[in-house]
Amino acid sequence: MPPHLHVLLLSGLLLSSLHTPPCSATIADGDILTAGQALSVGDKLVSRNGKFALGFFQPQPTAGISKSINTTTTTLPGWYLGIWFNKIPVFTTAWVANRENPITGPEMKQAQLKISRDGNLAIVLNNNTSSKSIIWSSTHIIVNRTTGSSSTNTTTTTSALLMNNGNLALLMASNNVVLWQSFDYPTDVGLPGAKLGRNKITGLNRRFVAKKSLIDMGLGSYSLEMDTNTVLHIRRRKPPIVVYWSWSSGQLAYKLIPLLNELLDMDPRTKGWLKPEYIHNNEEDYFTYTSLDESASVFVDIDITGQVRLNVWSQPKMSWQTIYAEPSDPCNLHDVCGPFTVCDGKSIPFCGCMESFSPKSPLNWDAGDPIGGCVRNTPLDCAAGKQKNTSPTDMFHPIDGVTLPLYPQSVDDASTQSDCEEACLHDCSCTAYSYNGNRCSVWHGELRSVNQNDGIGIYSENVLYLRLAARDSQSLRKNNKRKPRVVTTIIIVSFGLLMLMLVLMIWIFKSKSCGAPLYGSQGSDGGIIAFRYTGLVRATKCFSEKIGEGGFGCVFKGMLGDQTAIAVKRLDGARQGEKQFRAEVSSIGMIQHINLVKLIGFCCEGDQRLLVYERMLNGSLDAHLFQSNATVLNWSTRYQIAIGVARGLCYLHQSCRECIIHCDIKPGNILLNESFVPKIADFGMAAIVGRDFSRVLTTFRGTVGYLAPEWLSGVAITPKVDVYSFGMVLLEIISGRRNSPQVSASNSDHGDYFPVLAINKLHVGDVRSLVDPQLHDDFNLEEAERVCRVACWCIQEIESDRPTMGEVVRAIEGLQELDMPPMTRLLAAIIECSDVASIK
Repeated sequence: MPPHLHVLLLSGLLLSSLHTPPCSATIADGDILTAGQALSVGDKLVSRNGKFALGFFQPQPTAGISKSINTTTTTLPGWYLGIWFNKIPVFTTAWVANRENPITGPEMKQAQLKISRDGNLAIVLNNNTSSKSIIWSSTHIIVNRTTGSSSTNTTTTTSALLMNNGNLALLMASNNVVLWQSFDYPTDVGLPGAKLGRNKITGLNRRFVAKKSLIDMGLGSYSLEMDTNTVLHIRRRKPPIVVYWSWSSGQLAYKLIPLLNELLDMDPRTKGWLKPEYIHNNEEDYFTYTSLDESASVFVDIDITGQVRLNVWSQPKMSWQTIYAEPSDPCNLHDVCGPFTVCDGKSIPFCGCMESFSPKSPLNWDAGDPIGGCVRNTPLDCAAGKQKNTSPTDMFHPIDGVTLPLYPQSVDDASTQSDCEEACLHDCSCTAYSYNGNRCSVWHGELRSVNQNDGIGIYSENVLYLRLAARDSQSLRKNNKRKPRVVTTIIIVSFGLLMLMLVLMIWIFKSKSCGAPLYGSQGSDGGIIAFRYTGLVRATKCFSEKIGEGGFGCVFKGMLGDQTAIAVKRLDGARQGEKQFRAEVSSIGMIQHINLVKLIGFCCEGDQRLLVYERMLNGSLDAHLFQSNATVLNWSTRYQIAIGVARGLCYLHQSCRECIIHCDIKPGNILLNESFVPKIADFGMAAIVGRDFSRVLTTFRGTVGYLAPEWLSGVAITPKVDVYSFGMVLLEIISGRRNSPQVSASNSDHGDYFPVLAINKLHVGDVRSLVDPQLHDDFNLEEAERVCRVACWCIQEIESDRPTMGEVVRAIEGLQELDMPPMTRLLAAIIECSDVASIK
């Protein structure tokens, strides 16, 4: 899973702005509110384990918000009744009662929580339970068991209990039956044991709705809920209504839950004590999770910007940390920052105004709600409402390396960038243009969903030219003129330091046989390291121990200073090496998964292009399957390797921000660690496909014997090329032999083409004869038949007939049945040729 799933959570800073008054009077029974008792401002119920508290609180504005409030007529934030983590120093709410009806002004002094006359929990004013003074009430209707009618005075029959899990329950006093509970009416947070989903019998829909801002607990723009078709999705509640992310019941059960379990078991902060579940039966459909560590503090929430996060409290760091987020990058949400903004998921905060723009609502912006976007500081010189500008004075400011805004319009007659600029400049409604790949695009009105790229992805060369008034353009140029003076000073100082370092490095080089100490820099978020070439020379002992060689360069054994075993790939050839370098860093460099080899870092100095990986002590799958002196893998290991590689490919295709096609799946690119866990390696041919596209053209082409038929025709490829290659690898895992014999062309025999033999044996029920004889019949026949059936589906000639990798994972694990695969036309033709040859 990607590293960004393990960054420090923003809520530690943001939620600290919430304020609760000091406790002035605690309810006598601690965790229980009974008839006749009242909870006022300053009082609180505390769960028996001390973990949660219930009381009134007021969001406290930050310094930026306070400044905005003081300069406007906006009133201070209202008061809410809520549940929060009692022992966490960063004030964090878990539930809010009156989120759409905050208490303001002097009324707060009169507000109380008590049991109302009808037996419900109610926030009332003036020590009075009339309907006019009720701010909020629970929804249960107390029924008289004798008469069958609703009771009018049942205050003595119910009490409220704040439970150890953070659930506020309204109980029948006589038997403690739960009549109403806060877990059934969540706000934006789900605690362990709470449910997210529907009750099919009662129609109860438990959903999360984000709050409006840090000071407004009201219903915000995003929700996480399960619809009547049992599809869990994140969507925008307000126009435009957009569904950003969805999981069907099957995907929840067979994809999301296994993925979460795998991630949680990999993370030492959650390993063994946090378990997600999906329950699907005749009564309910819901997602939940349990915590086996009562001392841990954890919650799931949907934040103001629509990102769903699993948060765990870190006592050493005194902050909340994220374990999982969906989407992993908040900028993936549609128009998350509003018009005229640039979203950068790696910055804090991630929303920023474009040049010469300011937040439309500084109050909302400071409160964590940027959806209103930004407005111009200076109006355009082009006359308002004028469609054609006869004497344009506006200018354009370039914004580099971004995704282009939504809703572009093409200008077909603009054959150069100058033509494109003129077309926009002479139209007063045009606010920006882009000229990329001989294509001119212009935008009218607001610019939305502009995201900053990381510099190495497919959008790194995009430039958006933003229209600004001439006065703004002049101020930008003045600012830029001041920069060279500072830059010149920095260059002089840096040059002096560089010369000093150069002398030092020469001295070190002369005093030792090879290289210099390893230097590198690693971000605080655990990202990849930028190594120095001299450091890698030393780590690899002058590249003296070669452990592999490929079409783009050689791989060398190395060791870092902390005794981390590494494999260093040194790429050859400036052009091809550069392409492979960019492909690997932009794909595997930004993601993590247990079945993907970990890229530790890279070196990019002059013409040197090197990639540093974790070293796999058991080498490649290729060696264990086909070399006579290698360790023979038993069936259990082979089966787990098949599942692991399938999971890794499924992650690349379906779970990354953008689909990644590996393009060269083969045993040589599957590495095995000390426990024989498989790791997919060598992403030098990888292709990245945006989620808005289904195909991609690539100049790279995989390895003969694993190439899908459609690739040979030169068409744009889909992830199904990896599925085909994986099918061939499965056949080799089963048999221990290559899918095609390594013989000369003059002595070729089509009958030896193993896929033909495999599908024939599968059809006649003789899979046993296909299994590697080195196993000596020590294998699970049911698993072997299952893997063989999946393999034969994967190598179907027509790509639409092949399963997805998600389906492959479920099929290999026995969670999904596959029919008998047909014989493809290509394999049938090979058989026919073989029969003709045998007759002759």
